[in-house]
Amino acid sequence: MKALRTLILLIFIGQLGFAQIKVWKSPKSITSQQWEVNDLIYTARQSIETPFKEKVFAVVTSGEGEQKVPLFYNGGNQWVFRYSSAKIGKKSFVIQSNIKGLKGKKGRITITENQKKDRHGGIVLKKENPRHFFYEDGSHYFNLAFECDWLYALDWGNEDLPKTKHLLGLLNENGFNQIVMNVYAYGLDFDWVRDKNLPKHPEHDYGEREDIYPFLGSNSNPDYSSININFFKHFDKVVAQMHQHEIISHLMIYVWNKRVAWPKAGSDADNMYYDHIIKRYQAFPNIIWDVSKEATNKIAVAQNKNVVQHIEERIERTRDLDSYNRLLSVHAYSFCRSHKEDVDFISTQDWKMSLHESMLSAYNLFPNKPVFNIEHGGYEESPYEIFPGGYSNAEACLRRNYMCLFAGTYTTYYWQGASWNAIIHNPFEQPEGVYKPKYEYFKHMRKLFDTLNFENFEPVTKYNKRSYNLTNKTEGIVLQYLPKEIHSDDIKRYLDQEFDYSKATKQWFNTLTGEFSKEEKMIFPHKYGFWDYRPWRHEADAILIIKNLKPKQ
Repeated sequence: MKALRTLILLIFIGQLGFAQIKVWKSPKSITSQQWEVNDLIYTARQSIETPFKEKVFAVVTSGEGEQKVPLFYNGGNQWVFRYSSAKIGKKSFVIQSNIKGLKGKKGRITITENQKKDRHGGIVLKKENPRHFFYEDGSHYFNLAFECDWLYALDWGNEDLPKTKHLLGLLNENGFNQIVMNVYAYGLDFDWVRDKNLPKHPEHDYGEREDIYPFLGSNSNPDYSSININFFKHFDKVVAQMHQHEIISHLMIYVWNKRVAWPKAGSDADNMYYDHIIKRYQAFPNIIWDVSKEATNKIAVAQNKNVVQHIEERIERTRDLDSYNRLLSVHAYSFCRSHKEDVDFISTQDWKMSLHESMLSAYNLFPNKPVFNIEHGGYEESPYEIFPGGYSNAEACLRRNYMCLFAGTYTTYYWQGASWNAIIHNPFEQPEGVYKPKYEYFKHMRKLFDTLNFENFEPVTKYNKRSYNLTNKTEGIVLQYLPKEIHSDDIKRYLDQEFDYSKATKQWFNTLTGEFSKEEKMIFPHKYGFWDYRPWRHEADAILIIKNLKPKQ
C-alpha cells in the first residue's frame, strides 16, 4: 500500500512537471521514462565501519544484456541505487552485496518513452561522424559551453536553489547547453595574485567558503576520514536542476591550479572521493567526466610529481566503475595529445592570436575525435575585473568562438562575472549603467548552427585569404565568415573549382543581432567575384550563407 501511495504521488508530481530525481524506498518495481533519474533507496541492518570502501552493485538484466551499476553510501545506513536508462522496455535487477538488508534485493524496472520535449539523452559519439557530439536519440549535440566553476556554492544553505535556477534559466534561454564546472575549488590560482586595490564584492564571491568542503572539516583544516555527505546531497540538487534545464555538467573532478587541500594522490581518502563521484553521478545523462582542470601544468606537477600516471590510473578507474560509459576527457592538451586513445574527445586551451589556424591544426591532427577548445583566452568583461585573460571585448570574444567553430571544433564562452570565484547569477537585474553580458550573441549562434546542421560541415581553406569557410557538400551549402573590417573575400574561385552555382542563393547573417538579410540569387557583379556587396560592414562580423550548390563530379 505504501509503495502504491508513493507511485500515485510520483505520477501526480509528473503531471505537474518532470521530477528531477524520483525517489523510491525499497521498491519491488518502478516505472520511469527514458533518461529520468531514479533513486532506489535501501537501508542496511548494520552499520559499516568503512562504508565508502564497500563494493555494492545492482545487476540489471534486460534484452540488451547485463549492466552492473554501483550503489553509493548516503549516510544513515542508507545505500542508493541511482538509475536511468536510454532503452525502453522491461528489466529486472538484483543487488550483490555482503551487507544485510542489501544482499539479494530484487526488483523490476519498466522504462517508457521519453515525454519531455527537449530531452534527448546523454552525450555520445558516432563512428560514422567521429568529429562531432551526438545525443543518445541520434540528434546532434551542438556543444556550446559556459564556464561556471563555483556553481556548486551558489545556493549553499538554500536547498530550493533560487539563484541556480535563475542562472540556468538564462543560460538555457540563450542557447548554452553545457557548464564547465568544478566538483570543488578553493581560492584563486597560485601564480595569480589579485590586485588588492581592486574593490571586493562579497555578495558575488564564493571562492573561499570555509563552510563548504567535500570532506569533513574544512579546506583550512581538512579531515579526510570521511566524505561530507551533505556536500554531495547539495551537489545532487545542482546537477539534477541542470538536467531539468537540459544542460550538461562538464564535471572537473579535480582542480590543481587553485589552493585546494586535496589528500595525497592515490591515498585511501583520494580514492574514496574519486570513486564516490563516479558512483554517485554516472546515472545522470547530463554528465561528462573531466578528470582534472589544469591537469598537467607546473602547479599540478609541483603537487604531484607522478601526475600523468595518476591521471592514467583515474581514467582506468572511471572506466571500471562507470556502467554508463559517459564521455571522458582531461583539461590538458598535452595529456590528450599523448593519450588520444584514452580520452573520448580532445580538450585544448589555445589563446593564440592565430586561433583559427591552430584550431585547424588540432582538427587535422585528430580526425577521429571531437576537439573542444575549453579555454581560448576570450573572457568577456563584467562590472568589475575578475580575470581579464587575453581578450575582454565582447565582440572580440565572440569572434574567437566563431574562429573555433569555423575550424570544425567546439568552443566555450567565458564571462568574468560567472567564471572562477565570482558568480553574478542575475546579470540583467543589476543597476542601470552596470555592464551586462552579451549572452544573446550565443543565442543567435546556436540558432544558426542548429538550423544549418553544424555536424555536416567541414572547414575548407582553399582560396580563403581574409575569411573562414565551412562547407557541407552533401547539402550544397557554404558558409563564409567575414570580420566586420573586411569587405569580402574571393569565394568565387573556390565555387568555380568545386560547384555548379547557377541556381545558388545567398543570404547574410549578422552575428551580433541574429538578423538575416533577404535570400536572393547568387551573382558576382565583378569578374573577380570578391568585390560583392555585403551588409553591416564596420558594424558586425557577418556570415555569407550560400545554398543550392551542386558539387562537381
